[in-house]
Amino acid sequence: MPVTAPLTAGRRPGLTLRARLALWAALATGLAVALVAGGLYLSVNGFLRQAQEQRLSSALEAVQGRVEGLFRPRPPEAGGMEDLLPSLLGVTTISQSDLERIARDLNGQGLNLRVVSTQGGQVQAVGTQAFPAGVPLTLSPGLHQSGDGAFLVLVRDLRGAARLHISLDARALGDAQRAFGRALTLLLPLALALSLLVGWVVAGRLLRPVRSLETAARAVGEGGDLRRPLPGAGQGDELARLALTLQGSFARLADARDREQSFLRAAAHDLRSPLAALTARVEGSLARDRDAARYRHDLQEIGTDIARLATLANHLLLLARDPAAVQRAPVPLRDLAADAVDRARELDPLADVDLEASQAVTVAGDRVLLGQAIWNLTTNAVRHAPGAAVTVCVEAQGGGALVTVRDDGPGVDADTLARLGEAFYRPDASRNLDTGGHGLGLALARHVAALHGGQLTLVSAPGQGFAAQLHLPGQGAGATAGPEA
Repeated sequence: MPVTAPLTAGRRPGLTLRARLALWAALATGLAVALVAGGLYLSVNGFLRQAQEQRLSSALEAVQGRVEGLFRPRPPEAGGMEDLLPSLLGVTTISQSDLERIARDLNGQGLNLRVVSTQGGQVQAVGTQAFPAGVPLTLSPGLHQSGDGAFLVLVRDLRGAARLHISLDARALGDAQRAFGRALTLLLPLALALSLLVGWVVAGRLLRPVRSLETAARAVGEGGDLRRPLPGAGQGDELARLALTLQGSFARLADARDREQSFLRAAAHDLRSPLAALTARVEGSLARDRDAARYRHDLQEIGTDIARLATLANHLLLLARDPAAVQRAPVPLRDLAADAVDRARELDPLADVDLEASQAVTVAGDRVLLGQAIWNLTTNAVRHAPGAAVTVCVEAQGGGALVTVRDDGPGVDADTLARLGEAFYRPDASRNLDTGGHGLGLALARHVAALHGGQLTLVSAPGQGFAAQLHLPGQGAGATAGPEA
């Protein structure tokens, strides 16, 4: 059976960040050099061409008058009156020597002249010996360039149906263009290589803090010390702020890890106690024969331990509930509070538990979680303030709702109040009493409030009772109040 290679097999590793930065620097430099060179080429080429055109125009102004001054009638042949007519009509003739003399007087500027005239229906041309061959005789007035770009020709009309052609050797412009191209061909690779080298060195210096941060982060991961300070962390540049953000994230992870470990230790401790009691009762019941009444009593005790385990497991599951799974539906808070009061009275028929809810209050939330939170606050007051009067109050407040469970019991001091709501925390006084709690009631109520965007506020002082206030905002459908049913 053929073996299929994994998709990642043979894949080349990507370029490092340093190499990418160096390449981008070289590319940016190459583009900049190309743009600057192109601009210089166009500017220099335009400047040289403009200078040559000005030379032609200046030469034309200096030559035109002299050439027209050389126009002279062609003498008639002896005895022929028919040759007198062209002379009378102003037909002129200019010799090549005249044009050569004018061209020499231009101080050797590389200019050549040609005069083209139409006489008797025929086109005649007289020019200097160096005037470029192949230039058409029928050029219109204006500036022209030869096909190979070697010459510029300026044409101007003269009197007597003639035109003056002045040519200028433009090969110097082509030579300059070729020299510029050779220089660019040589300099561009050198500029790219230099920019690549500089980019590599600069990128190495810029990424040195990143390497230090990578080493420190690897050491944190391998050593597990999430509170270890990272190098360069601060409010300076982007890398310093990144290091500071990572350091803060690691610290929050360390806090979460500590809370999780404390939670697991406390959960293991609280699970161990009912499990040990349950095991001892089962072993004691099976150790010897007992009568039916004693077996019934043992089973009732075992049932109590199982109920405590079930309650603890239910609270742990609610605490671990995914916030995304929280439902959003209209929840009648007064109904939940009334149910909690009824259950508390069933739990302790002697308990003094009352409900104050003059109007129905509805919020958007999870009915199971909100019901458990109100029940936890109510049973917490009944258990930890035995004999005290407990009041559960539900009211609308600022577009949201407020559920208050208060008692007139002994209250707690400030240090204990600050820790109430932590998972598995129970004051020493409550631990000495067999209340059946696990220290999760207030923690669960606080967690439920946070899941609904609210908060749990605890108010107490020694001798002044205890009050737990569950604030719920008006989310989704909002909080609505109606008349008393």
